[in-house]
Amino acid sequence: MSIKAINVRNQFRGKVKEIIDGPVVSEVDIETPAGIVTSVITTRSVRDLGLAPGVEVVALVKATEVSIAKL
Repeated sequence: MSIKAINVRNQFRGKVKEIIDGPVVSEVDIETPAGIVTSVITTRSVRDLGLAPGVEVVALVKATEVSIAKL
């Protein structure tokens, strides 16, 4: 299966840097030109996608809310 088109504006291409496996969910750190993007996905999805350090991926970000804090 390959993606031909997707309607997501916030896309970050990068490589998997690190995976912290859990029994149900795992943290996947993706190194992108914009910095590190971290995703929490099911451990089953990590296996199904064949994710491992060095694998090229696209992080697709969809947010219904963006919070801002004053520093």
